[in-house]
Amino acid sequence: MKNLITSLLIALLSSTVSFAAETVKLEKADIDLSNKQALERGAGHYVTYCMGCHSIKYIRYLRLSRDFDIPEADILKEVAPIGAGIYDKMLNAMNAHDAKKWFGIEPPDLSLVARSRGADWIKTYLKSFYTDSSKPMGANNVVFPDVGMPNMLWQLQGEQHPVYKMENQKQVIEHLTNDGSGKLSAEQFDDFVDDLVNFLVYASEPAQVERQEMGKYVLFFILMFTVIAYLLKKEYWKDIH
Repeated sequence: MKNLITSLLIALLSSTVSFAAETVKLEKADIDLSNKQALERGAGHYVTYCMGCHSIKYIRYLRLSRDFDIPEADILKEVAPIGAGIYDKMLNAMNAHDAKKWFGIEPPDLSLVARSRGADWIKTYLKSFYTDSSKPMGANNVVFPDVGMPNMLWQLQGEQHPVYKMENQKQVIEHLTNDGSGKLSAEQFDDFVDDLVNFLVYASEPAQVERQEMGKYVLFFILMFTVIAYLLKKEYWKDIH
């Protein structure tokens, strides 16, 4: 039993070291949940480029209207897909059977992806697709090798191609080069991805800005209560001493 536990620990440490050696340096996402215009843009990007496959099943368009301080008619016009109602959830229209047939697995709901993966991971992932003709979708990803998802943003970013190097007698990707064919410049595409990631962070917990604001008052109350309790304790105990 002792030998088994030792072997498991060694295997775990080895896999951890191996994973760490292959970890991609993540780009820092510019997250500002108080920027309602950026959130609106991100929601629009999500509907246009992501919602064909991925749902955010816990969010309704009415919630976006209220949280972003935007009239309901404008949300339906600028963000929601054609024909959507203000009380509709952000659900994709893809049939689960077709999704499994095309992609091998049903695309996941992204309601909590920002909490499970982190904003920096999502940003780096979205910017790390590259052309790979050996893959069914014609694309691969540095952060998520052999991913089954196509690069939906290639027209905006342009095609990227890998530059390889030898490391420990193994061919690995050193960096990606862009062919410059994208509709957006590198800076514009970076802003585009930031807005999209910002929205996904919001979608993972829509009430977090309100919660953080409330937290300030809670901490202030605790501080004041602590001071009052300390003064009261001194008042009660001064006669005993």
